[in-house]
Amino acid sequence: MPNAATVDEYIAGFPPEVAERLRRIRARIVDAVAAESGTAPEEKMRYGIAAVMLGGRYALHFAGWKKHIGLYPVPALPEPLEAEIAPYRAEKDSVVFPHAQDVPYDLIGRIARQIAAQRGAAND
Repeated sequence: MPNAATVDEYIAGFPPEVAERLRRIRARIVDAVAAESGTAPEEKMRYGIAAVMLGGRYALHFAGWKKHIGLYPVPALPEPLEAEIAPYRAEKDSVVFPHAQDVPYDLIGRIARQIAAQRGAAND
């Protein structure tokens, strides 16, 4: 849904099963960023996809596609987390979760928390 004005509108534009996955992914990302930063993050649409912000900058984008849900950008993260992410890497900074597989929500939360920690450390 490229013309969505809000993250809620964006998610609502998907079929119910994909929308539910997106809602759960969103919750994991928001909870992880909030836990790491100590404040509720801002959410907004950027480049036609959903973004969770941290300190005025993006922490993580998430998007629904025909065959998968993607997280962007996901830099190389410390081991052993990177080894867990490896099967889902599509590009050097993209992670994709095919609709045909179960979504590893716990892993997504850990990815978001690590990215928030890295961004927080960079801003110190």
